[in-house]
Amino acid sequence: MGQAADGRHASAQELLPLDDIIDSVLCLRGGEYRAVIEAQSVNFALKSGTEQEAIMAGYRVFLNALSYEIQVMVRVLPTDVEAYLIGLRERLGGGSGDALRRLALDHESFVRKLARDRTLLDRCFYVIVPAGLEGAFERSAIRWPWQRRSPNGQQNFEAAVRQLAHRCEEIAAGLGAFGVMTHRLGSEELVQLWSSCLDAEAATGGHSALVPLPVVSGHRQERAASDA
Repeated sequence: MGQAADGRHASAQELLPLDDIIDSVLCLRGGEYRAVIEAQSVNFALKSGTEQEAIMAGYRVFLNALSYEIQVMVRVLPTDVEAYLIGLRERLGGGSGDALRRLALDHESFVRKLARDRTLLDRCFYVIVPAGLEGAFERSAIRWPWQRRSPNGQQNFEAAVRQLAHRCEEIAAGLGAFGVMTHRLGSEELVQLWSSCLDAEAATGGHSALVPLPVVSGHRQERAASDA
């Protein structure tokens, strides 16, 4: 167990960088705020040469248009085959014809065999959006979820909510311009993501990209891509 600054053993809550999750906003320790956008993948390899060039050009335009830094987190997770098959059965329902049901059963057998023979993986992409530039929001002392926000802290939070909403719309439009669909995570989805990241950290001893670690700058990333 870790220790607090005064030498006593710290509680689990004191060790976590998360203060609260309110209105689809991650409130981090020290007065920092984040929103998280899930981005769908694009099957780049199946695109024509012209389409690939258009995607790369759109990506460069998107990065160069950013006036703030972002984090990009990629999670590679085992595919939940059962959830996929349950959804398939629900979509078929009871009104499907015999031919369609036989086709669905054949497909289910194929998917199960594929899952037995090889490891199926899902890649999940997230863009983590910060609120404010460095020092723009006053850093507050530790505030536990059951404590009332100070008036100044509440003003900072409301300003962060507005800024995150604008930035999420801006990022969604920028990614959508070259075919990447996005979805901003709500509060319950943020809880699930944070919990799953903590579970992964406990197993690997790693760090979560949701905490205020060094971020990926759009401009630095674009230059790195051009140098590769």
